[in-house]
Amino acid sequence: MEVGKMTVSINKAINTQEVAVKEKHARTCILGTHHEKGAQTFWSVVNRLPLSSNAVLCWKFCHVFHKLLRDGHPNVLKDSVRYKNELNDMSRMWSHLSEGYGQLCSIYLKLLRTKMEFHTKNPWFPGNLQMSDRQLDEAGENDVNNFFQLTVEMFDYLECELNLFQTVFSSLDMSRSVSVTAAGQCRLAPLIQVILDCSHLYDYTVKLLFKLHSCLPADTLQGHRDRFLEQFRKLKDLFYRSSNLQYFKRLIQIPQLPENPPNFLRASALSEHISPVVVIPAEASSPDSEPITDLVETDTASQQSLFDNKFDDIFGSSFSNDPFNFSGQNGMNKDDKDRLIEQLYQEISALKEELDNFKAESHRLGVQLRGRISELEAELAEQQHLKQQALDESDFLRTELEELKKQWEDTEKAQRSLTEIERKAQANEQRYTKLKEKYSELVQNHADLLRKTQEQAEVLETLKRELTASKQELQALQSTLQSSLQSEAERSTRTVGLEQERDTLVVAVTQRSQEVTALQAELQQLKDALDSEKESSSKSLEILQTRLGEKESREQALQQRLLDEQFALLQCTVQEAEQMVQDSLNRLDDPAHISCTSSADYLLCRTLAASDSIERLQGAHGKYLSNRSDVSSLLPCVALFAHLISDTILQGSATSHMVPMEPADLLSEMCKQCGSEALHFLGALKDEASLGGANCTAVRNCLSQISALGEELRPKGLDIEQEELGDLVDKEMAATSAAVETAVARIEDMLSKSRAGDTGVKLEVNERILGSCTDLMQAIQVLVLASKDLQREIVESGRGAASPKEFYARNSRWTEGLISASKAVGWGATVMVDAADLVVQGKGKFEELMVCSHEIAASTAQLVAASKVKADKDSANLARLRQASRGVNQATAGVVASTKSGKSQIEEKDSMDFSSMTLTQIKRQEMDSQVRVLELENQLQKERQKLGELRKKHYKLAGVAEGWDEDAAE
Repeated sequence: MEVGKMTVSINKAINTQEVAVKEKHARTCILGTHHEKGAQTFWSVVNRLPLSSNAVLCWKFCHVFHKLLRDGHPNVLKDSVRYKNELNDMSRMWSHLSEGYGQLCSIYLKLLRTKMEFHTKNPWFPGNLQMSDRQLDEAGENDVNNFFQLTVEMFDYLECELNLFQTVFSSLDMSRSVSVTAAGQCRLAPLIQVILDCSHLYDYTVKLLFKLHSCLPADTLQGHRDRFLEQFRKLKDLFYRSSNLQYFKRLIQIPQLPENPPNFLRASALSEHISPVVVIPAEASSPDSEPITDLVETDTASQQSLFDNKFDDIFGSSFSNDPFNFSGQNGMNKDDKDRLIEQLYQEISALKEELDNFKAESHRLGVQLRGRISELEAELAEQQHLKQQALDESDFLRTELEELKKQWEDTEKAQRSLTEIERKAQANEQRYTKLKEKYSELVQNHADLLRKTQEQAEVLETLKRELTASKQELQALQSTLQSSLQSEAERSTRTVGLEQERDTLVVAVTQRSQEVTALQAELQQLKDALDSEKESSSKSLEILQTRLGEKESREQALQQRLLDEQFALLQCTVQEAEQMVQDSLNRLDDPAHISCTSSADYLLCRTLAASDSIERLQGAHGKYLSNRSDVSSLLPCVALFAHLISDTILQGSATSHMVPMEPADLLSEMCKQCGSEALHFLGALKDEASLGGANCTAVRNCLSQISALGEELRPKGLDIEQEELGDLVDKEMAATSAAVETAVARIEDMLSKSRAGDTGVKLEVNERILGSCTDLMQAIQVLVLASKDLQREIVESGRGAASPKEFYARNSRWTEGLISASKAVGWGATVMVDAADLVVQGKGKFEELMVCSHEIAASTAQLVAASKVKADKDSANLARLRQASRGVNQATAGVVASTKSGKSQIEEKDSMDFSSMTLTQIKRQEMDSQVRVLELENQLQKERQKLGELRKKHYKLAGVAEGWDEDAAE
């Protein structure tokens, strides 16, 4: 066989057309491998095909390669093993494509790789797996371990075959006659090879399991039996489903497995096993030589051509000129021909009926899909409205956050004042230390003085003892003198001496007396000085003690003052927090709040933030209880807690306005309960007696119930065809630009009309308002252009080799955000111009124009956020977009300012003047005003009832669109 002919057959067999591989081309490829004793030519041609870029091409390659491995030359396996890694890489690549042929190619390539590995490891198994029982026994080499391992490998082999089998069936719509379509035949054709492999693998697995049970304990083989039972059920079901397909009936006879699996625990059951045999009729034509798809054509000429082809196949082409000339037919009578013709006509009629049913089903599905698309578009518009309202709430919360920041700055000022008080207390402490040191010095001096006085007393005592001794000596002398007088005669000679001695002693006594007197005087002085010093020291000590007591009293007073000021700060903060929570509860009953709406997703976000603030508040509360002199960590936690609880209450109430009545009432009641529990907790924090026992568990439980309700009320997601996202982004951006340009033109036209028809204050107000609106529209135009440039940069930098539409489809959430933001900007511009037109004509309200300007600011903020979410932070286009966003905010502020100014001028012009009215006229006006108030209150009550009815109807319609009835039924 020529190589060129084989190359042509390979290219014809493996092509991008979604039809089954023609049998004649596959047969030529098989014969070519036997002719060249290998698959070199096959792989040389296949390597040039783009298998990695076309799934249908890869699928047909797998089919042909499977045929070559089964029926080609044995060297096909050897020549193909070197490409095993490439097939593995290609399988992983196709596994990332979840639709179409992607998963099919991935699983088929894995099967072919497993087949090559099995036959490489077990070379005695031929590619078509046809072996006798003796050859199967020889394959195990009479070793139970080899049989055990061989069984495991066959299980893996059969698992891959069944996996492909199931995946192909799952990819087909079995409710339709897919087996008679070209696309269906393309997917079903490879299953003939899978059926052939599975029949042999099942037969060999049964025989090997019986052999293993004869050698090993049953418990050891429990895993084998479980795995076999699972594969038996799958294979039986797949064989049964395949046998019912019209495509397989004329090509292959599929065997049916027994009702129950073999009992491997009973050795005699092997004799009951019947090997499944797949029969391929010899007269069966190839699946693609006569395309069955021709039978579904309604054209009469095509049906007649099909009949002629079948007629020629049966009776020969010689009858094509005269199909009813039976004279030359070999041995076939006229009745047989008539029966065959009648049978063919019946087949054609059946196929016609099947085609009509298919068309009717297609039409029904088309109508159903168009209805579903309309529902999804309505849901998309509703979700966009909810997003816009959420953005408005975000602006409001941002303003509240700024107010909280101001309150925090006031708290910091109070903290600085507290720091100054502490500094002064520290200075007093230093002065007290100095006074204490001075007192210690005085005490030491007093002690030294006492020691000096004691020494002088000791000297005086010595003198007293000497004086006493002198007195005793004098008394002794006097006694001696008396004795001498008695014996004057004897002592006359001694009298003069004694008198002299007496005079001397008298002088000495006098001197001693004088000294004693002087010492007593000095002692008295010292006593006086000591008394004076004691008195002075006592007074100084009393003064110091008094000062010390006063300082300790001042310190205690300062400490108590500090604690009181800290608690006062806490009370003020708690009072503000109570007012914030109470204000949110009061707003629930405010008629103006009825128009506020929110989403369940945003409610869940705020509920989670409030729960986190409770955890931080509990930690700060415990810290404050341990140190009452530091309230700095508790104050911001209380403020944040009150803000988030209030926000959660308002968002819960706003969410209840968008849900059915029953969950709305439950959610509203739970929000009120949450506010009540929060007020109770804050009241405990404000009271000194209950501060230590304050507990916010009840608030946490209320938040948990609100969160649970929010989870139940979350809307279903939107399904947008990804193929439409890329075009939809461009369309919406273009529509937004057109809406803004139209708005600019309308504003210029209104300004011209106002200048022509208005004068005075009205003209001045109209010019100022329309001028600010024009500036806002121009700023929006700049923002839209900057957003387009940034989006183009993001797409070009992130899409790689993919197209922009593929990039938008791959990033569908981001794309949907852009679409929503663009629609919101265009709608806001149109509504603001309508509002401005009514204001200029004197028919509108200034407040409506201010609200519209805020709506536009929120919409542009949404567009900026959606545009920059994937942008590089250093991008020049991103910087221009931010600058344009600031320009829009400034222009929005200008619109609000000019509107407020114009409103003030108009109101001043139309102000009421009662100065010229009499008492009777004023009384009459007062009665008329009261009547008007009653009428307005009655009208308000009626409007509220009307609003309730409208909301019920809205809930009913929204419930049908959202599928609430279906959820309730489930």
